[in-house]
Amino acid sequence: MELRLEFVTLARQEGANITALCRRFAISRKTGYKWLARAARDTPDLGDRPRRPRRSPRRTPPAMETAVLAVRSQHPCWGGRKIARRLADLGKSKVPAPSTVTAILRRHGMALGQPGAAGPFQRFERSRPNELWQMDFKGHFALATGRCHPLTVLDDCSRFNLCLAACGDEQGPTVQGHLRAAFRRYGLPQWVITDNGSPWGSGPDTPYTPLGVWLMRLGIGLSHSRPYHPQTLGKDERFHRTLKAELLGGPPFDDLQGCQQAFDRWRLVYNCQRPHQALAMAVPATRYQPSPRPFPETLPPIEYAPDHHVRRVQQQGWISFKGTDFKLPKAFAGYPVAVLPTTIDGTWNVIFASHCIASIDMRSGTAKTVTHVSEHL
Repeated sequence: MELRLEFVTLARQEGANITALCRRFAISRKTGYKWLARAARDTPDLGDRPRRPRRSPRRTPPAMETAVLAVRSQHPCWGGRKIARRLADLGKSKVPAPSTVTAILRRHGMALGQPGAAGPFQRFERSRPNELWQMDFKGHFALATGRCHPLTVLDDCSRFNLCLAACGDEQGPTVQGHLRAAFRRYGLPQWVITDNGSPWGSGPDTPYTPLGVWLMRLGIGLSHSRPYHPQTLGKDERFHRTLKAELLGGPPFDDLQGCQQAFDRWRLVYNCQRPHQALAMAVPATRYQPSPRPFPETLPPIEYAPDHHVRRVQQQGWISFKGTDFKLPKAFAGYPVAVLPTTIDGTWNVIFASHCIASIDMRSGTAKTVTHVSEHL
């Protein structure tokens, strides 16, 4: 500012050479005459003028900016794409492009997540709802009193959350109670995939537990993820990340009841309001339909064909077949199983309900547990 005032003062002197002054002040003649014109006004102003245009016909209307900021205040973790889709779903007209929504957020100082390094990946997805449900516990966290163990169940095709339960433990009866409620509301899936830990398994070599046996009795196929490969349950793991970012980052909940109430409110947002990028910005509820297979309140008896070799599993998991004892998982103790021949000489399959659970070799007198390990589900 001082240099500009000095230039104007010198340029007003009688006989001043404007061209030479501009050269010495390292400015163009156009800039020099502009400064002189401003200084000649009644209210001289030699400061920098804003470059913002006086009119912006294509600027987002203030009402739309207010709507964008309102959605963002309700969902602080959402970015431009989700907010734009949500506004369209709410019936707003002339919704700006996601990039424009992102610019509005930046203009108002809203923090945006940094894009991660995109590496090559391949997504595997079932073609219809209820073909596969993913189930897992999210890492437990502290409450004001006690701890919460969130149980999550996700439909693989639609990403629809079927169960989000605030549990006090990770025991089989607890999980069974919540699954029973989900089955009554949404019906039975064809398959369920879990990890290898309790309560759905006792490690890679012991995949069967009473909870898994109950699922098999319902006619549900049971698969386990590859050991030490959580990406097999990638959709449920991604759901856990969203749950943590959008709900669990605040103050701790008082107790399990308060936590469950918060879970229920957020679950409605996730299923029915939050656009999902993997679904072309649709919400999961638009792609999900309940299963046509109803939940039976009374389990049907386990029956086999008359020509099957039926054995009842003893207390420690032993069965006797053709004079040889074979060890099966203890989870089947007390249940009848069928032994069927295979195309391989001396090898027989052990069937529980309609599921093959083991293969026995008459030549070596050993039984090998059959596990369904899914690599790409």
